[in-house]
Amino acid sequence: MDDEPLESWMARRDASRRPVGALKAVRLDGSEGAAHVQPEQPRLVLRWDGVQWLPETVVADYAAVQRLLHGIDGDGIVRPVPAPNLGRGTGRHRKPR
Repeated sequence: MDDEPLESWMARRDASRRPVGALKAVRLDGSEGAAHVQPEQPRLVLRWDGVQWLPETVVADYAAVQRLLHGIDGDGIVRPVPAPNLGRGTGRHRKPR
């Protein structure tokens, strides 16, 4: 069995992780299925904090959530959605003291 060096394993693991600050949307009624189903229903936007999805905001409908997730303003210009500074440093977990 070939042992992989810890540094390369950690780099590979970190590359496959979801970035802190990533956004996703879910329907408020809790139903499963494709995101475009029931486009007129409000959506809950969640933000990944590195450990769990936390509620961020509620938007009016599918079109509004798409504009928020993809950084599109009402004028049609795409703008990046900034990730918040959560004060987590490098994103690596530490043992509690």
